[in-house]
Parts: sequence; structure tokens; C-alpha cells
Amino acid sequence: MGFLWPALLTLLISIPVLISIYAWVLRRRKRFTIHYSSLSLVRAAVPRQSRWRQHVPFALFLIALASLIVGMARPVASVQVPSSRATIMLALDVSWSMCASDIPPNRLTVAQAAAEKFILNQEAATRIGVVAFAGFAELIVPPTNDREILLDAVRNLVTARRTAIGSAILRSIDAIAEVNPDVAPVEVFSEVDASGSIDVPEGNYQPDIIVLLTDGASNRGVLPLEAAIAAAERGIRVYTIGFGTPTGSPFNCTRQQLGGIEFDDLFSGFSGFGGGGRFRRGLDEETLKEVAALTGGEYYLAESADELLDVFADVPAHLETTRVTTEITAFFAGAAALLALAAIGLSQLWNPLP
Repeated sequence: MGFLWPALLTLLISIPVLISIYAWVLRRRKRFTIHYSSLSLVRAAVPRQSRWRQHVPFALFLIALASLIVGMARPVASVQVPSSRATIMLALDVSWSMCASDIPPNRLTVAQAAAEKFILNQEAATRIGVVAFAGFAELIVPPTNDREILLDAVRNLVTARRTAIGSAILRSIDAIAEVNPDVAPVEVFSEVDASGSIDVPEGNYQPDIIVLLTDGASNRGVLPLEAAIAAAERGIRVYTIGFGTPTGSPFNCTRQQLGGIEFDDLFSGFSGFGGGGRFRRGLDEETLKEVAALTGGEYYLAESADELLDVFADVPAHLETTRVTTEITAFFAGAAALLALAAIGLSQLWNPLP
């Protein structure tokens, strides 16, 4: 505990001064003691514990005075509170495989609905950003508290070819670095050194997290594990979500989800996703688990709309607490008032004025 005005603590010298005055007054009273012929009469007249009852109100008054002086010095304490500067980056896969209809109407629509609910469930002070990734990662919305902008961005996601999971992680780190000076940025297209070992001491994580959802395996950009090392070095946890079922299913994206292009025009003659227009989930669960484990996050698997909603509900929004200095003058002032009232009340109860 510290003090904003420590010089006022010198007033505590008044406490021993008052004790000395109190003792002097008691000694003066003894000079005028009335002598009784029978000691038994005095004992009968004086109730038990009269001596300590005489001194308790004064002792409470002194404690109240000391508490008041400490409060006047404006004491401050360092306490742990949930971080209010947390940033959550939503990295959402918008590759063409998200058009698969194994989770009706398609994976992307269900992911959009779950992301919208996740955004609405966060506290107002929590900043949220959105990164969409396919063959490259793009920051759709920088970290913001404006829920309408976030919801509008999620509702208007457009699919594209390929999957760049590592680039999505790096782009999310850069977005966090823009609002958190304790996080060093990483260029999305820069080389990431994956040779060193990572050892992030417990409790040294940033309050910011990355929530990454994908239904496939990375086939473009920086390797996911290299990007995970960059996140771990900065104390940023990555929570990965594997989405989709192993069952093959036809594509069923809307024109809006395809960027205004008709579905038949986009996929006519294209056989990259398997025969018959059906796609089997190519989810790289091992890599997603390693990314989560390396950064201190967690991996989730969702194979239905309900499971995805449950996953987003389980992702912790506040992982870290922040040590802040807060003034606790009110505590000492309140204690002083209560002690003073107690001193006055007991004095009147045990030693009422004539």
C-alpha cells in the first residue's frame, strides 16, 4: 500500500500526544478521590469491568482518528482486476470449402451466425476485430467497440480460393499490435523464425486473444506453426476451431457469399473439390491442436450449428487480469466514521452524562 499525500501521516504523532493527555487527566482525578470508610461499599458500588469500560470509548476514538489521518493521506493499493483493454481477433475462414452444405444451409452461414452471437455476448469494453482469410488474410475490421460495424462485416463475408491459416494469425497479431503497445507487430509476409524454443512464463500472457475458425488445412502463406511461434513469443493465445463434418456434401453458397457471382458460373468445370460437386472435410486437426497448445490456447471441434455455438460460448473472453492502482481512501474514512460512532455510543451507554 502507498500514499498519494504521505506527508499527512505525520499527524499520527497526535495519537501518542492524546494518550499522554488522557493519562495525565486520569492522574489528576486521583488527587480528588473521595475517601470512604469502608472499601466494601466502593466495591459494591462499582460494577465489574468498569475500568475497561472507561477506557474502551477513548481507545475506539483514537483508532478512528488514526484511520481518518491515514485516509487523509490518500492511501492507494495495487489490486488485480479483469482486464478492460482486452482485444479479441476473430479470424474466419472464407475459403470456397465453407460453401459445403453438410451443416445446412452451408458452413459459412452457420459460422456467420455464431460469430454474430459471440460479438453480441461480449462486454462493451472488449474490442473485437475481424480477419477474413482464404488464399491471403485481410483485416476486415480493426479492433473496435462498434458492434454494428462488426456485425455488418461478418454478414458480408465473401468466399475465395485457398486457405492461409498462418497468414491469418500474423495479420491478427498486427491488428492487436496497433492497439496494444506491449505487442510487437509482425509483417504478414515476413519470414518467421521457427528455430527457437518458446517459453512464456505463466501469467505473462497478454489479455488479447485470437479465435481462429477453419474447415480445412493451410495451403498458402506462412506455415501455421511458424505463425503460432510469433504469437507465443508475444504472449497471445490462439484458440482454434475446426469446423465441418467428414461427410461429403455439395456446395451451396449464396450469390452474396460468392461476391455477386452466380454459383454455377463460378464452379462450372472446376473439379478441385472432389467429384460430383461434393467436398469432404480436409481439416488438419493436428496442426490446429499444435497451434493452440503452443500459444496456451485450446482446440475445439464443431460438427454442427449447436456445437459451434457452444464452442464460441466456451471461448474465454477475459484471460488475464491487470494490476491497477486504486485509491482506497473511502475504506479508511468509512472505518473512521463507524469507530467514532461506536465510541460515542459506548461512552453514552457506559458513562452517560449527568
